[in-house]
Amino acid sequence: MATAEVESREWYVASYAPIGVPNSDHIKLRTVTLSLKADSIPDGNVMRAFEIGKVIRSKDTNFSEGEIVMSRICPVAEFGVLPSNLLQKINPADGVALPDYLSCLGILIFKVLGFSTHELQILTPILYTIGNAKEGSNVYISAAAGGVGIIAGQLAKVKGCRVVGSVGSDHKVKLLKEECGYDEAFNYRIETDYDAVLTKYFPDGIDVYFDNVGGNMLEAVLNHVNHGARIALCGMISEYNKVWTEREGVRNLLNMVDKEVMMKGFMVGSYYNHFEEFIKEMEVHLKEGKIKSKYKIYNGTESFLESLTSLFTSSNVGKVILQVTP
Repeated sequence: MATAEVESREWYVASYAPIGVPNSDHIKLRTVTLSLKADSIPDGNVMRAFEIGKVIRSKDTNFSEGEIVMSRICPVAEFGVLPSNLLQKINPADGVALPDYLSCLGILIFKVLGFSTHELQILTPILYTIGNAKEGSNVYISAAAGGVGIIAGQLAKVKGCRVVGSVGSDHKVKLLKEECGYDEAFNYRIETDYDAVLTKYFPDGIDVYFDNVGGNMLEAVLNHVNHGARIALCGMISEYNKVWTEREGVRNLLNMVDKEVMMKGFMVGSYYNHFEEFIKEMEVHLKEGKIKSKYKIYNGTESFLESLTSLFTSSNVGKVILQVTP
């Protein structure tokens, strides 16, 4: 008979990090005894993530031992107990690698550019008002080699857009252009005059900006947007770990007025109802080779903090994945 309890190591928030990147004083690893008879997730400040796992025991007859599932609210732990309505089955034999379900098929990607044709029609009409990328649009993506940016650019290329990305190394520039189909890419650490570099790569202006950086880069973009341009605010990595009074201000918002620019932020939770449809569409692109997945895998539960802090150093390409093998 299957055991009713397991020992599990899990990462939890021990204290708030008031400034800077969280470290081992703030996020810690602990060992707990987890009851597999639980009807709900135990209380506590356990870290959560989008994960893939294997069923070891289930009270729901729709799920059997050994099946592979994914969920958006798994604990960062070796074992977890989740309501079955939050799980989705994955078929390992369908020709898609399991890490792809955490990268190009992951929860952060399906809200990207707002395409409006049959290729990605599941993103409309909700996302139509954000990106509205059309064939021939000039699309700029910052942090373009990260887990989100690297897929956003490839989706724009599938739609027939001209795509330029900014990254933090020459290696990443080469990767975007040679492997991911970007039309152009530049190293923002070398080409530091953002106004000059955007003039160089966007002589006809920017129609769509997918912002992962914020700060000075966002301000520079507003000097180069076309009439009716769209800006999707996905993240602002340059500003995350600063006290708000030290964050870079954007001084040229007035440019949005006469050019009738739309800028909108968005969160994953607003688009969960499109996730299953999105996966079906993206699986086709993967199998046809139109989208290439990139990811960095860290091994072992104890590597979580290292994998987390790597997100703030621009040391990785693509999605950061933690592989846990109890």
